[in-house]
Amino acid sequence: MASSPSSSAQAARIALAARLSHLLQDAGIKATELSGRCGWHRSKTSRILSAQVQPSDKDIRAWCAACNADDQAEDLIATARAVDLMYMEWRRIHRNGLRKVQEDTLRQYAQTRVNRVYVSNVVPGFFQTAPYATALLRSITDFQGTPDDVAEAVAARVARSRFLYEGDHRFVVVMEETVLRHKIGTAETMAGQLQHLLTVLPLPSVSLGIIPFGADRTMWPLEAFYLQDDDEAVVETLTAEVNVTQPRELRDYARAFGKLSKMAVYGDSARRLITEAIASLG
Repeated sequence: MASSPSSSAQAARIALAARLSHLLQDAGIKATELSGRCGWHRSKTSRILSAQVQPSDKDIRAWCAACNADDQAEDLIATARAVDLMYMEWRRIHRNGLRKVQEDTLRQYAQTRVNRVYVSNVVPGFFQTAPYATALLRSITDFQGTPDDVAEAVAARVARSRFLYEGDHRFVVVMEETVLRHKIGTAETMAGQLQHLLTVLPLPSVSLGIIPFGADRTMWPLEAFYLQDDDEAVVETLTAEVNVTQPRELRDYARAFGKLSKMAVYGDSARRLITEAIASLG
């Protein structure tokens, strides 16, 4: 798998490679001998030790057997799988369709008290109307070439909105004005979505800020990210979901969110930007 754009995932791969290197040292053997015992080329061992590639479960078991450390195999496999979860390609997540990941996300929202969200591309899922979600998930399915279960995925995505009204949940959202202007679906679909933003704007569980086109930027536009309590940041790229848990990086995302929040407008000013976007649809 390609190196993650998140240093959290890469740092975890390096740590895993270090543990495998320590097994070599403890066994008193060289990389060339290990390669022979495992039955693969020396270059593969080199790539694993340099964290260029992620070893499979089979690779780890062979490595541990070659180092007479079979008792450590399962723990190392669990570690490798945790690293793998930090960087998940969308095509892999969606290989059986979109519904399951939407249901998993629904459960995650149920467990999260404070969601701090920054978006520069589309309206976040918990604010989406069914027509808007349908248009968006249809385009994702078509682009990725994954199985078509859009109707079921939309139902699971729209179900997230219940957390705006029930339980002790808080949604602090900052969006770029571009989100209001990107037409997802028909003009009617987009107008309905923007009207819905006006509906959720005054909810006690919601803080919605919009960064205007003319804002003085102290922070450049970023890819969408979701800070879930203080435990995790989920970053959405074109090809993958990156799950950040490293404390230093979480602090960076929290600091970026703070800067972006200060650039946004709220209340009547945010309402005016939404109303202007609706009017522009004709």
